[in-house]
Amino acid sequence: MSVICLILFPLNGYGQKAEHHYSLFDPVPGVEMREMQTDRPDVTESPFTVDAGHFQFETDLVRMVKERTMSQNTNTLLINQMNLKIGLNGSTAIQIGFQTYGRQSENDFDSGEKTVREGNGDLTIRVKKNLIGNEGGNFALGLLPYIKFATSNYEDSVIEGGLIVPMQYKLPHGWNLGFQVEIDRLKDQDANAMHTEFLQTLTISHSIIKGIEGIAETYYTYDFKEHQFSNYINAAIQMDVAKDVKLDAGLNLGIQHTAAKHYFIGASYRL
Repeated sequence: MSVICLILFPLNGYGQKAEHHYSLFDPVPGVEMREMQTDRPDVTESPFTVDAGHFQFETDLVRMVKERTMSQNTNTLLINQMNLKIGLNGSTAIQIGFQTYGRQSENDFDSGEKTVREGNGDLTIRVKKNLIGNEGGNFALGLLPYIKFATSNYEDSVIEGGLIVPMQYKLPHGWNLGFQVEIDRLKDQDANAMHTEFLQTLTISHSIIKGIEGIAETYYTYDFKEHQFSNYINAAIQMDVAKDVKLDAGLNLGIQHTAAKHYFIGASYRL
């Protein structure tokens, strides 16, 4: 038995390369970095994290949002709605989101009063943990809890939070299928109260031509307080303009009369 152990022990690690555990202060070398993945431009988040020790900046350069409820009409302009992503280790990244500038115009139907406010927006902290597929394979799964702090000067915001579970499947012939479920605790739009909301998405993407990807998406939200569904159809393109630099543009169209409509142009950069 001892002879067998002596034979097998040295063979146990034969031909295996020691795994290097990179960290925030011991970055992944450039030649070993994974393909750049972004959480934009669609609503469906990516299950992949930024490589350890590296940074990724993603932003809505410009976003316009049009919303309508039974009592008011709201138009919002957002400039540099940013998300800074920092790779902590091989499967975890922290994200810091901030709205640099927002301008919101509200028209009240009953009184006819118009209110315009502007300033910086809310601060959001998110932590992404990849559970499956960060290093390869046809399926990836992540967890993305977040909390949003009420720092806005242009809207009546409160502390909000939730949990996002993004997934991605690699399909044959270069197609990618994304799926996401999310549960959020959010402020009511017309009142200083809170509600719980469920979100589910389905997105598909494929290269149109080299360097340009087309994305089509549908998703819905369900407000447990109002027992109300809102459905959306989205379309976007994302273009590689340089190494680790992407530009994108798109729209999110609410199907119901009261569902918000978004129009945006964005960018992503990794270093």
